[in-house]
Amino acid sequence: MIVIVDCMGGDRAPLEVVKGAYAASLEYNANFILVGDKAEIHRIAAAEGMDLRRFDIVDAPVTVEMTDPPLAVMKAKKDSSMNVALTMLAEGKGDALVSTGNTGALFTGATLIVRKIKGIKRPAIASILPMTPPVLLLDSGANISVTPADLEQFAIMGNIYMHKIYSLPAPRIGLLNNGTEETKGTELQLEAYKLLSESPSLNFVGNIEANMVPKDACDVLVTDGFTGNVLLKCIEGMGKMMLRTMKDIFYADVVAKISGLLIKKKIGDVKARFDPNEYGGAPILGIAKPVIKAHGSSNAKAVKSAIRQAIAYADSGVIYDIARETKLFTMTSAPKTEAAAEKVEK
Repeated sequence: MIVIVDCMGGDRAPLEVVKGAYAASLEYNANFILVGDKAEIHRIAAAEGMDLRRFDIVDAPVTVEMTDPPLAVMKAKKDSSMNVALTMLAEGKGDALVSTGNTGALFTGATLIVRKIKGIKRPAIASILPMTPPVLLLDSGANISVTPADLEQFAIMGNIYMHKIYSLPAPRIGLLNNGTEETKGTELQLEAYKLLSESPSLNFVGNIEANMVPKDACDVLVTDGFTGNVLLKCIEGMGKMMLRTMKDIFYADVVAKISGLLIKKKIGDVKARFDPNEYGGAPILGIAKPVIKAHGSSNAKAVKSAIRQAIAYADSGVIYDIARETKLFTMTSAPKTEAAAEKVEK
């Protein structure tokens, strides 16, 4: 297993990215390629006491900044660490890629350089929501506008991911909407509801309102990237607010501090549940090879978690299963003309 790590993208790169990759190398059975400013990577290693002799380091000092347009990785910054890393993945020089860089650029580069799985119209960013049990949200930011057929493909990909990664026999698929009735929503939701209801391979449980997401209503939640990103950021913000509120309560006075010490472990469990660093990153489902987008503000722990996720994703066979299912989906969704039926039979 070879994991390619884009070291230059993100708010805390390259320091936290290199530290995270080094921590991962001590725990996971994998080889690593660090792509970035070689001199800076060696400087960080020396300062932090890290031995990088096990790592291959590819010099690519140019960074795709968070403010760069998505196509920068393909045009203005072809020599960037992100472009070099994606090209190496596409050429088979690694088995998975992790980046904390510009989301739009990574998504665009993955789509155009690594390429989509044949039959997938739109890849989607799939984020784990910190619920009990976890909920896979897709799309969480890549596709602002989608079609009902796109949502059906998101559901198929999410279904396979949760089955393989979380061992769920029949993941429950939900459609994010402003009501549970099948007559709710815009034309997009109405048509998507119909498609999902009729899909024989999906365990569709209907429309899911936002307030139902923490209540174990579904395992996979599909929506467009704009709405999904708003929901994701709202949940992240609420989690941080809850933790701050708990901290204020247990530091209010001596009695509160003593009470806090008595349930310190429980508080730690709650904190871990809402800590994005525990989940690491989000796979871009629909790309022909594993690409993991880690949060732009990832620390070393989050990068290590994203690498763990990348290894599990690469080992899972999810991409193969998506390709196989998409082929069957495409065949069964084709127009039922005599010519088409004859072609399928042959």
